[in-house]
Amino acid sequence: MALLFLSLGIIVAAWWWLATPVALTRAPIDDASKLECVSYAPFRNDQTPHDPTLIVSPEQIAEDLKELAKVSKCIRTYSIDNGLDKVPELASRVGLKVLLGVWIGRDRAKNAQLCDIAVSLVKDHPGTVAALIVGSEVLLRGDMTVGDLRQTIQTVKPRVDVPVTYADVWEFWLRYREVAADVDFVTAHFLPYWEDLPPRAEDAAAHVDDVRKQVVAAFPGKEILIGETGWPSHGRMRDGALASRVNQARFISEILERARRDKFRVNLFEAYDEPWKRRWEGTVGGYWGLFDGAERKLKYPAGVAISNYPFWKLQMAGGLLLCMGVFAVAFFTPKRRLASPSLASWVAVAVSATAGGILLGISIDKMLQESYGLGGWLVQGFLLTAAVTAPLLSSYALMSGQRLPAFLEVLGPPKGLTPLFLSNMLGVMLIVTTLIAAQTALSLIFDARWRDFPFAALTMAVVPLWTLAFLNGSKSGERALSEAVFAGLFALAAVYIVFNEGFQNWQAMWTGATYLLLGSALWRARTPAAV
Repeated sequence: MALLFLSLGIIVAAWWWLATPVALTRAPIDDASKLECVSYAPFRNDQTPHDPTLIVSPEQIAEDLKELAKVSKCIRTYSIDNGLDKVPELASRVGLKVLLGVWIGRDRAKNAQLCDIAVSLVKDHPGTVAALIVGSEVLLRGDMTVGDLRQTIQTVKPRVDVPVTYADVWEFWLRYREVAADVDFVTAHFLPYWEDLPPRAEDAAAHVDDVRKQVVAAFPGKEILIGETGWPSHGRMRDGALASRVNQARFISEILERARRDKFRVNLFEAYDEPWKRRWEGTVGGYWGLFDGAERKLKYPAGVAISNYPFWKLQMAGGLLLCMGVFAVAFFTPKRRLASPSLASWVAVAVSATAGGILLGISIDKMLQESYGLGGWLVQGFLLTAAVTAPLLSSYALMSGQRLPAFLEVLGPPKGLTPLFLSNMLGVMLIVTTLIAAQTALSLIFDARWRDFPFAALTMAVVPLWTLAFLNGSKSGERALSEAVFAGLFALAAVYIVFNEGFQNWQAMWTGATYLLLGSALWRARTPAAV
């Protein structure tokens, strides 16, 4: 009972700390002080600009622009395809200015056609289109040569009476400075999270301002518009750069305060979350918006406390129930055996219950944000199921004196199969956890840039398995070959991931440590002689 109440207290304290709201000197979004500009794309749910047949309805765009007009003076668009050619007309109805973007690329004929449409839109909406952005990051993507880009800009500029610019990341502006001769102002992108050496969110606004000053010095006499800057609210960590709600709000607040103080223009990236981007950019690609992508509501209304876990009370309640369930299994299981369970077994139960109670809410939150497509939902669902059942089944096994079954005892020939249902369930859960852990480990080795770290759910599953393997492990029998191979994989993966991601990345460090725990548990597996 003492361990139970201690576990419950730790869970409550942990969630109290995790949900602590952050007070910022400036509200990220304030109706009384509208944003200078914000990037806008209208795509919702499964809508994507990669579908050439998609035409977003004017009603859908108008609904978004009505909300954006409450917080911003201007919107930046990237394309006039997919129904976005209606944006200038709809923006004029709600008093929004438009930085009209033309998405050019490798197809010269298509580029010319889009430029013609853009010129017509500028002429048809002279009071609404404030500038024309011919191309966005075509040099970064390698879609055009500098010569072709300059020629395209030069053919458009004499045909309109609004400023013309080109947009790219700041490094490419410094690399191809000659492009500045063809534009009225420089539109540079500053996305500190994606830089090769990303700063922490606490230092990101100062970093952007320092780099902006370098670009200003490189182009004397040209205005430097920050064409994109922002921070993600969900997704993987990169070095010390943590994607979170608090960090997104902090960065927006601090960069806008610097813009107000030093009088430079900022276009924030972006208006709405675009979950469809997760297919190409991972979880982090879908959550840069000031507004939620599904409900289209402002993430950080003025006067509302900002927390990484706005539903923390519900998450904490779920964790407390899981904790009590784990202890309940332990309390009733000893009746099935003569010897009293050891103190070490009770401590192991407490550790598993506490870890599960703290991490359950985080695991569910990560599953909801990180799952994409049927395959993604299945993997996340199986992992969460293993995370919830592992402490329950391990608690039963600890108290009844059972050990962690080997793979062959679950999948092997009939004469070697374990006859106990709960032991079989524990073995199945171990196999599921091992396979998912192996899949995530290999992904973090070979395709790491877009992959999330499964530290929360994986820890929930691995900790009880590890305690069971070390307290009730068998020293007799042969070392299980399959388990030994997986143990070696996890050991190598842990070392590689930590060194590849850097020691500032606590998500990588945590995930690597979890792989080592699982590997050490598997290394202790023994196949009974009867199998």
